[in-house]
Order: sequence, then C-alpha cells, then structure tokens
Amino acid sequence: MSEEELNKKTQELSLSEKAEDSEDATKAEEIPESEGAPETGAEEETKETTKPGESEEKKEVTVLENKEEFTVKHPLNSKWTLWYTKPAVDNSESWADLLKPIVSFNTVEEFWGVYHAVPKAADLPMKSDYHLFRDDIKPEWEDKTNAEGGKWSCQIRSKKADIHDLWTRSLLSVIGETIEPDEQNEVNGVVLNVRKNGFRIGLWTKTCNRAALKPIGERFKKVLKLSDNETIEFMSHKESGDRNAAPLIIM
Repeated sequence: MSEEELNKKTQELSLSEKAEDSEDATKAEEIPESEGAPETGAEEETKETTKPGESEEKKEVTVLENKEEFTVKHPLNSKWTLWYTKPAVDNSESWADLLKPIVSFNTVEEFWGVYHAVPKAADLPMKSDYHLFRDDIKPEWEDKTNAEGGKWSCQIRSKKADIHDLWTRSLLSVIGETIEPDEQNEVNGVVLNVRKNGFRIGLWTKTCNRAALKPIGERFKKVLKLSDNETIEFMSHKESGDRNAAPLIIM
C-alpha cells in the first residue's frame, strides 16, 4: 500500500441539491382612505398569498447514502506495535523497565488514530525512543527475528531538518511496506532515538544479506530526503556493541 493510498480519504457524502428558500412575500402598504385627501398617483402594492390547495414543496436532502462506507476499515499487510523507551531516572532501572509497548494496530485508520494521539517526534524528551515493529517482534537485538540482522542508521544533526516529517515518512514507508521489494519482509521495524547530538532513525532488518539490503538502503535514503553527499550506514547487531567495528555497508 503506497503513501498516497494511506493518506486517501475514503469517506464520501452524497448530498442532493439544497431546496431553494422561497422568497419572502412583500407586504403591501395600504394607504388609508380619508375624505379630502390628495391623490398621490402611487399604485397600491398587493400582498402575495398562497392559493388554496397549494403547498410549498421541499426537496429531500440525502445526507448519508451508504453508512457502511463510514465504518469500513482498510487493513495493512501486517500488524504493528508501537513501543516507547522512557528516559532513565537512575541507574537502577533496567532496559525492560524502560521499554514498554504502547498499542498495536493493523488498519490504516488505527494507525492514524495512534499517530495523532501520541507526542510528535520533536516533543519527545531527551534519551527517549520510539520503536515501530511487526507485532510478533520485540525491539531488541536478542529477539530471534533480529538476532541475525542489523540496521540502516541515519544521524540527523541539522537543526533545520523537519524530524516530524522525516519520522512520519519513515513510518509510512514501513507500514505500507514500500521500503522494500514486494513480499520480501526483510524489514522488521523502524526506531527513532532522541539524543543530545540530534536525532537518529534506524531501519532494522532480519538479515545482513547485502543483496537484499542495498535496494532497501537506496529507498531509505529517498524516504529521508538525503542528498547524494549524505550517507547512511548499515551495522549488524552483533557488531553494534563494538565501537571499533566498521559498518558493513556505507551508502
């Protein structure tokens, strides 16, 4: 499902033409008869009246022709869960304490409901994260579906960058599954990190297969509106803990 299809409004109202308002009848001003009064030459105005047996007809207005169109839902290809990592208050809190699922959805309408209900990317506190993953996958390296994979990562440091727009585009490309070739299911989820030196958006994948990763990386750069001079990096989860490890792919 493309971004255009996700944003398309499906609700339609069928309205017939409104009945025209009947013109107000003008009231005639009667000139009182009096003896010796001078003639004015003005013609006497007459009051319009409805003839006996006549009635003002009103056209019927159809407000809702097919109410089923207002309740239909448009399913996504997959079910997704939005997670949130809150900032740690002290060192005693574990990752499990900080990472919590917010809500799951599997229709276009439910996605937009969630999207408008949660804080925008730019409003998140420092050291917090959003994670949008397929419903049966936890946003952790140790998850069996993530264990052999990695992530495409883009660091966004420019203050001019519209992080709300970039995060929205990333979400739509993932739930619409336009970020990868049809039915590939290589992408597990997308993550937004809020840090002191800027934002980071990461696209998590199931494997580290170069042939599968390159077209995904190319599409990811377009989603993020990156120029040819700007790069993204792919790092396997197994190497992510090693600060000296080199990226598997730079694009």
